Amino acid sequence: MRARAVLAALTTALIGLVMVDQPAPVSAAVNAASSGELPVSWSAPLSTRGRHIVDADGNRFKLQSANWHGSSGTWTGSGDAEDPANNFAQETGHRAPLGLDRSPIDTLMLDFHSLGINSIRLPFSNEMIRDRRPITGLTANPRFNGLTPLQAYDLIVETLTKSGFAVILNNHTTTTRWCCGLDGNERWNSGQSTETFVDDWVFMAERYKDNKRVVGVDLRNEVRRDTWNNPNWGWGDGHDWAAAAQEAGERIQLEANPDLLIIIEGINWMGIPSDLFWHDRPHLKPVKDLSHTFPVSHKLVYAVHFYGYTGPQHTGATGPGETHDARYRELSRTDLFAEYDKAAGYVADTPDRHYTAPIWLSEFGVGKEATGQDKTWFANTVDWLIEHDANFAYWPMIGFQEDDKGNTWGLLRYSTTGAVRKVFDADDWRGPLWKRLITAKGSAGQVAPVRTWSQLRAEHRDHIASIRLRAAGDWDHGNRKAVCPDDQRLVGITHFDHYALCTDAGAANLWQSGPTTKVTSENVTEDWANGFTKYQCPTGQFMIGYALSGNAVSSVLCAPARLPLAGAGRTVWDDRYDNRPPSGEGGDWAIGNTEAQCESDEYAAGIAFSYRSGRRGTPDALYCRKLP
Repeated sequence: MRARAVLAALTTALIGLVMVDQPAPVSAAVNAASSGELPVSWSAPLSTRGRHIVDADGNRFKLQSANWHGSSGTWTGSGDAEDPANNFAQETGHRAPLGLDRSPIDTLMLDFHSLGINSIRLPFSNEMIRDRRPITGLTANPRFNGLTPLQAYDLIVETLTKSGFAVILNNHTTTTRWCCGLDGNERWNSGQSTETFVDDWVFMAERYKDNKRVVGVDLRNEVRRDTWNNPNWGWGDGHDWAAAAQEAGERIQLEANPDLLIIIEGINWMGIPSDLFWHDRPHLKPVKDLSHTFPVSHKLVYAVHFYGYTGPQHTGATGPGETHDARYRELSRTDLFAEYDKAAGYVADTPDRHYTAPIWLSEFGVGKEATGQDKTWFANTVDWLIEHDANFAYWPMIGFQEDDKGNTWGLLRYSTTGAVRKVFDADDWRGPLWKRLITAKGSAGQVAPVRTWSQLRAEHRDHIASIRLRAAGDWDHGNRKAVCPDDQRLVGITHFDHYALCTDAGAANLWQSGPTTKVTSENVTEDWANGFTKYQCPTGQFMIGYALSGNAVSSVLCAPARLPLAGAGRTVWDDRYDNRPPSGEGGDWAIGNTEAQCESDEYAAGIAFSYRSGRRGTPDALYCRKLP
């Protein structure tokens, strides 16, 4: 976020979802016509095709968004929260989206539309869900007064979506206060359990599931180090953000709303901000090694934040916490683009990989009063967004001003009388750049389907991406299991660590209705791995998963196919070296392991292993057969 420091510990422990007892949502009586309702130009729900987000008709839906903050808190942590002096930039949100005390809601909608945006990122805090204190002080919209913060959030969501905007819910903070330094809101589970974090997400996704223009969930804002501990990506411990995001996404899809985009930010900061110690801003770099696969395919989006005053290894601080690393605004255009590409751009720009997904620059911004390097940085960032045809969300959409003084970052800045200064005002240097960004020509219309590659990793926990298998119960009790999504088939295994690769290439939705087969003994008509034990699917079936006991093969799971399967077979070994297609399709989906991978026109039909000659029953070979 906009913070000047990047280290943290979530401090307020919240009660579990079962104790969330809020009044029913309040219906919005918004005047759609007077608030500038958007024409019905897109159909929910949204999903993904490769690097792009598409609507229900398969048309490109580029997120051209802004952040409407306030429900996650503007209070800086001490003193009376209603006193402007105790709120960031003296902007008091009153525990509701900023500006409701200054301008009527219908006017706000008109102003939002004037910006050219189609979507809103709407931050909230976990505390907001349980806060029963009535809101006061929203003089321009008195019907909000007396509501709980959650009821006010309900009203805002309904108003925005009735006005035609897509809304993305964002869990910004745990406590209702300004973010993001050492503020007690550093991780999803600092000060609360991962279970509470996930339960709250199920609650929020369920709450808005009937509103189809609530299109996505941004799981957590700027995950970063607290005083003592770094977050990580894939270590399997209590600080593993990749695992927590996986759990949250799975439960949202399976228990609340399978239509939502699941948006995951990378790691915003690791290490101690000192020239004497290692420190880094990884962003989405770890996704190349470990990506996410959910039970409902084509819903994953990755997000990142870039601000000029921060840097690849710079916290953004001035004074304590500042290092001598370069800030983004100090980089040349060439170096800046290279850093952006390395930190995030490659995820969308590299096709046909397990990690290929849309990216969303869900925070970036600059003040009207900026000079020199900050102006250049913003112009270069706009150029990068246009060049990459990337999704974006400006921070913040709303700010306060009096006689054009105050926090000048907002695209819209309101005075106490409701007078508004806009980014398009003649004296705002940002206006031409913003207009160029929102009117830039990019990919539009129908987006052709692309083949999907999905990584499974069951090293620390089962990774069962199949909805059917989850409903059927534990098919190999006590052993670790990896199972592909229902619309994909398994095409890759590793010798160690229990990775797998799935795809829909060549034959999407290959699984026809019918029970699966668990194979735990050898029954083959051809000896495709002489001297090895072979677990092979019955004729007409294909592999969707496998289980390990420790590192040894326990079982192979097969599903009946909707196509006749009996193609020519070949043995692909992984016991000594990688054996992947030369095309690189799927990418290196288990870096540091030896992999066996079928071609895109094949399916996996079996696994071979052995306990002879010092072997330990690990997967040694994959049996690949041609698709019809």
